[in-house]
Amino acid sequence: MIDNMLSVEEIRSQFSRMNSMQQQAVFHTEGPLLILAGAGSGKTTVLVNRIAYILKMELCQPWQILAITFTNKAAGELKERIANVVEYGAQDIWASTFHSTCARILRRYGDRIGYTSHFTVYDTDDQRRLMKDILKKLQIDEKILPHRTVLAEISKAKDKMQGPKDLKTTDTYNSRLNMVADAYEMYQERLKTSDAMDFDDLLCNTVKLFRECPDVLEMYQRQFKYIMVDEYQDTNKVQYEFVSLLAKKHNNICVVGDDDQSIYKFRGATIENILSFENEFTGATVIRLEQNYRSTSTILDAANEVIKNNTERKGKTLWTENGQGDKITMHTATTEREEALYIANQIMDGVSSGRKYSDFAILYRMNAQSNAIEHALARAGVPHRIIGGHRFYDREEIKDMTAYLQVINNPNDDVRLRRIINKPKRSIGETTVSKAMDIASALGESLYSVVKHASDYPDLSRAATKLTSFVALIDGLIEAYNSGDYSLAELYELVLEHTNYRDYLKVEKEDHESRIENIEELKSNIVNFEEDYAEEATLSNFLEEISLQTDIDNYDPDADCCVMMTLHSAKGLEFPVVFIPGMEEGMFPSMATIMNPAELDEERRLAYVGITRAKEKLYIVKTRERMLFGHTSHNRESRFATEIPSKLLEKTGNERAFASAYAQQQQTPTKMNFDPFAKKPAQKSTASSTKYSVGDMVLHKVFGKGMITSAEPMGNDTMLEVAFDKVGTKTLMANFCKMEKI
Repeated sequence: MIDNMLSVEEIRSQFSRMNSMQQQAVFHTEGPLLILAGAGSGKTTVLVNRIAYILKMELCQPWQILAITFTNKAAGELKERIANVVEYGAQDIWASTFHSTCARILRRYGDRIGYTSHFTVYDTDDQRRLMKDILKKLQIDEKILPHRTVLAEISKAKDKMQGPKDLKTTDTYNSRLNMVADAYEMYQERLKTSDAMDFDDLLCNTVKLFRECPDVLEMYQRQFKYIMVDEYQDTNKVQYEFVSLLAKKHNNICVVGDDDQSIYKFRGATIENILSFENEFTGATVIRLEQNYRSTSTILDAANEVIKNNTERKGKTLWTENGQGDKITMHTATTEREEALYIANQIMDGVSSGRKYSDFAILYRMNAQSNAIEHALARAGVPHRIIGGHRFYDREEIKDMTAYLQVINNPNDDVRLRRIINKPKRSIGETTVSKAMDIASALGESLYSVVKHASDYPDLSRAATKLTSFVALIDGLIEAYNSGDYSLAELYELVLEHTNYRDYLKVEKEDHESRIENIEELKSNIVNFEEDYAEEATLSNFLEEISLQTDIDNYDPDADCCVMMTLHSAKGLEFPVVFIPGMEEGMFPSMATIMNPAELDEERRLAYVGITRAKEKLYIVKTRERMLFGHTSHNRESRFATEIPSKLLEKTGNERAFASAYAQQQQTPTKMNFDPFAKKPAQKSTASSTKYSVGDMVLHKVFGKGMITSAEPMGNDTMLEVAFDKVGTKTLMANFCKMEKI
C-alpha cells in the first residue's frame, strides 16, 4: 500500500503548510503541466515537494525522475532539499543541469556517435585558443572577423541545431557568413579529432544520439516517467528538443518558469518556448504561483507596475503577506563618482545600524559601471566582491594544472596538450609544435599520436628526443592513474612533482607565492571532491564538474562582504538591500535596445528581475551626468523609473537639478551628449575637511576606535592606515572614511 498504508488524504495532509496554488502544482502529477512561478513564489519548494509527493504515492522509482536546472548551484540546492524530505532513494534521482545530464548520457553512449567515454569538455578559453589557430590556418584576418565573433555565431547556430552547411550562402555580398561556415567546419573537425566537445555540443550531440539511435532514446524515454524542468523561460531550441524527445512516451512533463524573467535572449534563450507551451503539449494545465515570500508589498507593487507595460507575457500579479515595508529610495546624484560615494555611504550607515555587509548587493546593467563603485567601496573600507571577475579556474596556473589532468584523462585533447607541452619550458618551440600539428591535420590524427612517434617524421627529427621525453612523462602519469594505486589528490601531487611546476613558478613569476597558494588550493578542491563523491570520484568526473562551473556557483552568501554583479548574474539570488545604479535612458534600457520593441521588452524584464531581488529595501540611483568610456553624457531618467508610481518612492538627492539638466539637454542635445571635451561645471566637493596625522585617535562608525599609524598623501587625498581595537589594521582614504577624531 501507499507509504505504509497511509491514505491519499493523509499523504496530502503532509503538504498542508503550502498555499493552495502550490498544493495544486504538487498534486497534479499526470500530463503536461506549466507552473508560472513569479519571483520569490517558492518554485524550488514546489519542485522538491512535487518529487516527494510522487515518491510517497509510489508512482515511480526515484531513478525514474529527471529534474533539470540551469546552474550547478541550483542543482545542488535541489538535491540537498530533496534528501531532507525523501525517505529513501534521493541520491538516485537525476537532479542536475542540462549540460551535466547530457554529459552523463554521452559518457555512456557517446561511442555510438564516434566519441570515447573520456571525451573532453572545452571551456571558453579552450575554444578561443582553438579558433585563433583555425583562423590563422584559414588565413582569415582577425581584424575583419574576430575569433569571438566566429564562436558566437557558431554557438547561435548550435542553439538552432544548424551545422556548417546550414550557414553556407550563395549570396556574394555575404562572404563573412561563408568564412564563419568554413571556420565552423574546421572547428568541429578539430574537436572530433581531439575527442572533445564544447558546451553546446553536449546538448546537440545528445539530441543527435537520440535521433540516430532510437533504441537509446527509447531506453531513456522508458526510464524517465516524470520530467521536471526549472527556469523553462531560459531554454533554447535544442534544449526544448531534448526534453520534448524524452517526454514523448509518458507525457508527464512539468516545466516551471516565469515569462517575466526571460532575460537570456543573447544566449539563445527563446521566450516562445514558455509562451507556446500549451500549443506544443496538448492538454497542458497552467498553474500560477503569485504569492511572494521574499519581498515587501512596496517592492512588489513597483515590479508589477513596471512589467505590466510589456505585451508578450502570460500575465500575473505578485502579492505578499510580508507587509508594506519601506518606500523605494530614488536618489539623483550629480556624477557617477557621487553615485558611487552615495552607495558606499548608505552601506556604511546600514552596517553601523546593525546590518551585515553581505546584506547589500549592487546590481548594474553593464560591467563598466562597476569601476567607479568599486573605487568608492575600496576607499571607504567596505569589503566587497565582484561576481563575474577573475574566477579561480580561469587563473593561468590553475588552467595549466587542469590541462595536465585533462591530457592524462584524454591524450587526444590537442588544445590542452599545446598549452602544457612547453610549460614548464622543455625547449619545444612553437615552430616544432606547428609542424607536428600540420602532420596531425594531414593524417587526421591527434597531436599526441604524432608527438609520440616524432622520430618517424623528418620534420620533427631534431626535436624528437625532447618530444619523446615529454610523452614518457605523460604516459607515466597515465599509467600511474590507470593502475588504481593513487587517489586523485596523489595523482595531482605526482603531476606537480614530475613537472617541477612549483619551481617553474618561483623562477618565472614575480607573484609566485600567491600562484603556489592557488595550486595548493586546487589540491584542496580535489580532496573535497573525493570526500563528496566517494567511489564516483574519477578524474573524468572531477574535470567535468569544474568545466561546468560558473562564477555564480562559487558565490558564498555566508561571506560577510557586499556583492557587485550584473543584473543578468543576479537572477535566482536575493538580498535584504539592493542598489540599482545607472537608472537612465541609454544606460538602462541600453541605447542598443531603445528602438527595438522586442529588445526593450527584454530590458524591462531585466528591470523586473532587479527590483524583485530586494527583500526589504530597494535603492534606484541615477545621475545628472555620467562619464563612461571617456565620454560624458546627460541622459534623462529611465522609463523604468518613471513607470514606478510616485506614492511608492522617496526621492532624494539632486532631483530638481536632474530635471533642469534634462531640459537643457533637450535644447542643445548634440553638444550635451557628444562633446567629450566640453568643460564640466564646477561641482561641490564631497571631500572631508578633517586633517589626520599619525598618532591621532579616531572613531569610525563601523570599525570603532583606532589609532592612525600611517598617513601618505595621494593626489587630493590621504591614504591612512588605522589600527582599530576590534577589527585590526585597515587601509582607508581620508576623504571617504567618515571618521571623527577623539
